[in-house]
This record gives sequence, structure tokens and C-alpha cells, in this order.
Amino acid sequence: MRPVPVLLAMLLLAGGPSGAAEPEMVIGGQVESLLEFARGRHPEFAALRAEAEAAAARIEPAGALPDPMLRTELRDVTNEGRDASANLLPPRIGSTRYVVSQSLPWFGKRDLRREMAGAGADEAQARTRAGWLDLATRIKLTYAQHHVHLISIRYAQENLDLMRRVAEIARTRYASGFGSQQDALRAQSEIIAMETDLVMLEGESAQASARIRALLGRPENVKLRPPEKLRPLPPVAKLDIAALEARLRANNPQLAADDARVVGAEKGRDLVERNRYPDVNVGVAPTQMRNRVSEWELMFEINIPLQRDSRRAQEREAELNLEAARLRRQGNLNQTLAELTESVAGLDVAHKLEVLVSTGLLPQAELNLNAALAAYENGRADFSAVLDAHRQLRRARGELVKARGDQQIRLAEIEKLVGEEL
Repeated sequence: MRPVPVLLAMLLLAGGPSGAAEPEMVIGGQVESLLEFARGRHPEFAALRAEAEAAAARIEPAGALPDPMLRTELRDVTNEGRDASANLLPPRIGSTRYVVSQSLPWFGKRDLRREMAGAGADEAQARTRAGWLDLATRIKLTYAQHHVHLISIRYAQENLDLMRRVAEIARTRYASGFGSQQDALRAQSEIIAMETDLVMLEGESAQASARIRALLGRPENVKLRPPEKLRPLPPVAKLDIAALEARLRANNPQLAADDARVVGAEKGRDLVERNRYPDVNVGVAPTQMRNRVSEWELMFEINIPLQRDSRRAQEREAELNLEAARLRRQGNLNQTLAELTESVAGLDVAHKLEVLVSTGLLPQAELNLNAALAAYENGRADFSAVLDAHRQLRRARGELVKARGDQQIRLAEIEKLVGEEL
């Protein structure tokens, strides 16, 4: 027998597929993959779904009848006047009375309670949608910010390479006796400042990546791919303010939650008004003597709603709760409509700025820099003109990136307000 090969085989089997680590998942690149992952895996959104399901489960019990009551009365357990000792067994005492009773709410109360619970479930469902839209908006914004940081880093590196070229020209001119030492020193100072900005941009990009991971619920064995592209903007026809306002009124989850709260308050008011009428309690009571039922009794009782002051205070409270729910809904509607108008205007401004910068300011800045650099190399311009042209190019690129990022921010805000993708 050869124990060593057998032992090696056992070790290989033990380290086989059953002991292998879970494969790493790669997501990102596009915001849609991040949203899909968060919808299925984010713990906060899962908690909101569970709460909505719990609210829906309360509908049926809310309208159910209360459980019936059973009462047993043992009479003459001491057996006075009979040749017997005290006892607790029904056949061995004077008599036993069994009472089975059922409480019956006044007509319509059960339906109102069920409808109130249904309104609560609708509100919880709307809160779930609102929670998802809030989470999705944060993911979209962070994704756009991360993409903006990466583009800014690319531009910063290109600007830095260009400034290093300018610094090399300044040093060459100084060594040849055509330039001043101050030009070379100013170029080096500009390079140091740009390197500092680049380090800050890289730090902001790393922070954005960490925020995205946090928004996904800090998943294990998940690698994030850098953002590849921004989401395309919707056509102008979909940004009509009147159409967007109609979609907001129909789909905004906060307004849906407010509507459900108003319905619940209306049903609560109606239920309080029904308390003017009594509830009914019916029952049946057989009486056992020895081993047989000797008689039957029927019972009927009602509560008498005499506490008028207390009931009127409850009705006043319910009416005020309904008024508050309606006012809060109107206030939220006004606020969301104002935010929608602001976001649409902001998106329009950012789009116009992008067009102006990309078609006018940026090409002009590139031409100015090339002309200033050529003139400086030939001694027809001073170094300040090159620095000014370079800073103009950097500023134009920064404004272009900011305009594109602002468009993504405004688009995400609009989609959150209207409650759906555009």
C-alpha cells in the first residue's frame, strides 16, 4: 500500500469545488447595471418592501370579527343542602352555565376598518416607490459625479502634459538666451499647482467610487467597473413642462402616499361618526344540571353611546386630521411642481452652456493656445500670453465637464419628481 499518493488525493479532493471561493462579480460601466443590482440586493430597499408587505397583510385582520368569548359559571359548588362535599366537576354540583358570545360591530364599521388598512397599505407601497426613487437618484448622481471626475482627470492630465511642454520650451529659450528665467520658474509653479489639482481630483474620484459601493449596500465579492458614459438626454419633446407636470401628478410616489393618507383620514372620520351607533353582543347560554342540559338562554346586549362630549371631540380630531392630510398634500404638490420647473429650467440652461462651450469657447481656446504657443516659440509673444491662453483652455474644459454633469443631475431630479424614467 502507498499511503502518500492516497493522502495527496484526499487533500486535492478536500480543496476542490466545495472549498472554492465565491467568484467575483463585476458590475458598473453603465448606470443601468448598478440600478439593477441595487434593486435586488440593497438592504434598505428590501426593508421597505417587507414593510409594504406587512402593511398589506394587515388588511384582512382589520375587517375580521373579534374572536367569540366563552364563559363558564359553576353554581353551588359547595352542594349546600345535599349529601355531598364541595366539587368542581359539572355533573357533581348544582348547575353549570356555559355562555358563548360574539361581538358584532355596527353595520359598515368592519368595511371602514378594512378600507383604512388598505389605505395604509397603499401609503406603504408608495413609500417603497419613493424610497427606491430616492436610492436610484443617489446612484445616478454619484455615477455622474464619478464620470465627471474621470473626465476631469483626463483633461487635467492633458493640460499637465501641455504645460510641461510649455515649461520645456521656456527652459530651452532661457538656455538659448532668448527667454528669461522667470518664465521657466512660472511654468514650474503652474505645473505644481496643476499636479495638486490632479491629486485632489483623483481623491474625489476615489470617494465617488466608495459612495457608489455604499449605495449598493457594500456588497462582498463585487468589483466596480469605472463609468464608461453618461446617460443620453431625452428628446426635447419629452421635456415639455405641461406633459411633465401631468406625469408628476399621476406618478409621483410622495403624492400617491399623500392621497392614500387622505383616504385613510376620510375612512377614519367615517368610522368615528359610526361610533354614534351601538355595537351589538349576542350570545347563547345552555345550563347543565347533572348530566343533562336543562335549559337554554339567549342574550342580546348593546353599548349605549352616551358620552357625547367625548365622541364629539373624537369627531373633531378626525376632521382636523383629514384637513391636515389634505393641506399637506397640497403643500407637497406645490413644492414638487416648483422643483420640477426649476429642474427643467436648469437642464435647459446646462444644455445651452454645453453647446456654447463645445462649439464656441473650447475650439476658440484651443486655437488661442496654439497661436500663443507658436508666437512664444518664435519670440513674438511673451510667456504671460501663453499662460493666459492655457488657463482659458482649462477653464473651457472645466465648464464643459460641469455643464454635462449638471445636465445629468437635473435629469435625475426630474425623473425622481415624475416617478419614472424619461
